[in-house]
Amino acid sequence: MRFGVCLLPDMSWPTARPLWQRAEEMGFHHAWTYDHLVWGGLPNSRWFSCIPTLTAAACATSTIALGTYVISPNFRSPVAFSREVQTLVDISNGRLILGLGVGGSPDDRILRSPQLSAGQRVDRFQEFTTLLDLTLRADHVDADGPFFAANDMRLVGGEVRSRVPFVLAGNGPRSVRFAARHGDGWLTMGPQTDSLDEWFDVIGRNHALLAATAESAGRPIPDSYLNLNSSPVNPLESVGRYDDMCGRAEQLGFTDAIVHWPRDTEPYRGDVTVLDQIAERR
Repeated sequence: MRFGVCLLPDMSWPTARPLWQRAEEMGFHHAWTYDHLVWGGLPNSRWFSCIPTLTAAACATSTIALGTYVISPNFRSPVAFSREVQTLVDISNGRLILGLGVGGSPDDRILRSPQLSAGQRVDRFQEFTTLLDLTLRADHVDADGPFFAANDMRLVGGEVRSRVPFVLAGNGPRSVRFAARHGDGWLTMGPQTDSLDEWFDVIGRNHALLAATAESAGRPIPDSYLNLNSSPVNPLESVGRYDDMCGRAEQLGFTDAIVHWPRDTEPYRGDVTVLDQIAERR
């Protein structure tokens, strides 16, 4: 099993840089940051942009994979964003993991975009993902979909898609099946529940759906990433708790587990010494 850590982009770079470097020194396989205009969990906090942060992290590190958690269509065009992906893949020497998701509030309201139903949001996300994939594979791309369009979008210098995995986020059956058919990976937060056993039960059923859908489509089962902090307990309350949760996730078939870097205040309040203890065994 591989292990990752997510750092919120609420810190200035002089403060954040040593944490990204420390994550690499600790031996984590991947490090992630959020992509929002404003995040509902810290609506009054300073907030820095995902792609410039990962670009800086790519220059400050050399081996750790760098992930977007997660890019959404709320304020991005797949055509314009493909150029940012191409650039960051080049700067990071192919260390980018592209987490993609439907997105939520308050980002969806800031630009005063038309309000979409839940089904329409999934439709838009799937079109976004498909067109982004195409613009990273092919030159001279034209498209005219319900949500996005392209006119002779150029990709010069070779295919990018083969160097960047798409990790598609989702918790509902439709999104899980889409990840199984079109993703290199699947990322889930699981359900909102007060029961840890129920939480694992739901994500276990979704992982089984992922595997069955991939098999029926003649594809290998995508890598599966689990956000442990979305559970009803703190995965970093102790090393034992972390080990137990990772073990249960691995038994369900998950290939990767992600925790958030402990903060002094909520959300994700915790003691970084627990993370140190976990890292000492790497």
